[in-house]
Amino acid sequence: MVGRTGTRPDDRAARLDAMLARIESFPEPELRDQALGAIQELLAFYGDGLGRALAILVARDPTLPAALAEDELVAHILLLHGLHPVPVEERVGQALDRVRPYLHSHGGDVDLLEIVDGVARVRLRGTCRGCPASAVTLRLAIERAVHELAPDLDGIEAVTDDAPVPREPGILANGAAGAAAGDWTTVGRLELPRGEARLCRVEGVSLLVLDLDGTLYAYRDGCPRCGTSLAGNRLAGQVLVCPGCGSRYDARLAGRCLDAPEHYLEPVPLLVDAGIVRVALPTVTPEAAS
Repeated sequence: MVGRTGTRPDDRAARLDAMLARIESFPEPELRDQALGAIQELLAFYGDGLGRALAILVARDPTLPAALAEDELVAHILLLHGLHPVPVEERVGQALDRVRPYLHSHGGDVDLLEIVDGVARVRLRGTCRGCPASAVTLRLAIERAVHELAPDLDGIEAVTDDAPVPREPGILANGAAGAAAGDWTTVGRLELPRGEARLCRVEGVSLLVLDLDGTLYAYRDGCPRCGTSLAGNRLAGQVLVCPGCGSRYDARLAGRCLDAPEHYLEPVPLLVDAGIVRVALPTVTPEAAS
């Protein structure tokens, strides 16, 4: 969501963090303490007022606070004051539900084990071996989704039945905003007939978005065997056929090539929220994607 000023809540929060860091670096201790004290008093003042406003809303309609929290900016403010009406466990569960279709496309799933001391422990299940969407990639998709609904978490610990899932540089380590924490790009509303694959250009990256029985999947466009674009194809069941070399790809199971199992389409994490499609773009330059 972008507010009336055109600024995303995460961007504004990052600017506020930078301003606070500058205040904390003031060389004059008295000036620094006065500035920080004024900010804390102001937050407490508005927090008390917001708490009273929510109490009035609850008395009139208990569902109103949760409806307010559906707005991204309002949710950030409620979290700042510890007033978010939806428990963190429920918000994490909602985030996992959002990303679950993507995990299913790779033969995987996720369970929330517990939240202890601000850290959510989740278990990845059934991740297909040899799939390009490794456990690390699936973990990143989970962390991005969870961070959007539960930025107040201090961290996420992902495990498999065998061992903890290793980290990659840039993966969210705590609740602070980071380069990889919220890198979902909005595509917008997509009305796709079932069984259709459509080419979308998102920030210079060519993506193939397709509908399988009402669930959307996204892949980088291009056959990995011959490089031909896959745009304009209709699915044969759940199989996508390259018009260049005839290679067949299972669109439901991570884009695995049915003719040469060592080849895969490149999957792209996709979420649908209130009809709005968002994707986590691969870290490539637009030139490389052309």
